[in-house]
Amino acid sequence: MKSVAKHAKDCVSAVGLLPELEVSLVEAVGCILAEDVCAPFDLPVTDSAACDGYALRSADVREAHPDSPVELAVVEEINAGDINPLSLLPGHAAKISSGAPLPQGADAVLALQYTDSGRARVKVRSAPRAGENIRRTAEDVAAGTPLVRKGTRLSSRQIALLAGAGRARVSVHPRPRVVMISIGDELVEPGDNPHPGQVFDVNGHALATAAADLGTDVFRVSAVSDQRGALRSMIEDQLVRADLIVTTGGLSGSEADTVREVLAPLGEVEFDQVAMWPGRVHGVGHVGKGIPIFCLPGDPVAAQVSFAVFVHPAIRAMAGWADKFRPTLRAKVDRGWYSPRGRREFVRVKLEGDPRQGYTAVVQGGPHQLLLSALGKSNALAVVPETVTNVNAGDELVCILLDN
Repeated sequence: MKSVAKHAKDCVSAVGLLPELEVSLVEAVGCILAEDVCAPFDLPVTDSAACDGYALRSADVREAHPDSPVELAVVEEINAGDINPLSLLPGHAAKISSGAPLPQGADAVLALQYTDSGRARVKVRSAPRAGENIRRTAEDVAAGTPLVRKGTRLSSRQIALLAGAGRARVSVHPRPRVVMISIGDELVEPGDNPHPGQVFDVNGHALATAAADLGTDVFRVSAVSDQRGALRSMIEDQLVRADLIVTTGGLSGSEADTVREVLAPLGEVEFDQVAMWPGRVHGVGHVGKGIPIFCLPGDPVAAQVSFAVFVHPAIRAMAGWADKFRPTLRAKVDRGWYSPRGRREFVRVKLEGDPRQGYTAVVQGGPHQLLLSALGKSNALAVVPETVTNVNAGDELVCILLDN
């Protein structure tokens, strides 16, 4: 029987880091940067106003007070984007917009609310300090300074920095294109009226959402029949748009489950019994021209556990993440149970507590009951090692966080 650790390693090894791709800034959001980006120039490129007001010489208005304002002549109006503003002589001011270049001679910007907003002459009712409301050249970033490092996952904050430095496109590891295929004659779409023996396709929706949460481009196809021809056609049709294919169901080994038989001529896929609960039979390999494929169990709880343990790190590896696996913490379980010998058990739990006082893992449902309601209330998976058969209340287990 194959260990969980070995199968997880095989899944990560089956995928490769997606090649670098140059994309626009909007397309880059959520992707991992594949290059170091340095500032091509100073930000700001010149001393500029940090607010709307008047650029002036602080020495000219040193005695300004609300009850005894100092009056200055307004010689210019400077807007953002203007170049080469006039030099400011003593006793003069320039009306200035936020972001506009500071005129030579000025050493402060006084906000509008401390003036009468005059156009030809302005009454100054406050004495600003030298340097007040001025953004100095290179105050934000100096030319040549690293802006965003290779390996950073780009969010709106990094995009703002890149755009401010004039970059329109960047090199990233693109979002993996993941195709989700649920297999089974018994599956119908949520919203349909199932006949006796039919069930709703839970896995297609749940795993597509899980993949989307990782920043992938997901293609969920309607549930496909176990019939050999239909299943093979469906898989072949998806090869053109997939970086990864994930199937669920069709692995029980009965004559009705045809996944192994269908995949055999399409590539090399290895099926093993993995020493875990829930879940048992898994497949990993390649189809078509080297497209990785993971075959997960059909039970919805087992499928979601398998996704968290095996598919999650593989997708992150494709996308260039440094941290591939979900974070973990240790927590004491609130009850005891028997764990199957020789299998690594993943029990659905809700973590309660805090870092100072510690955490408690409250088991949701029975550890051996594969209940969607219990999974829906859980925020972690408590991991019972293969060598442990009896878990006692108060035992501390490693828990894989599901909400992060």
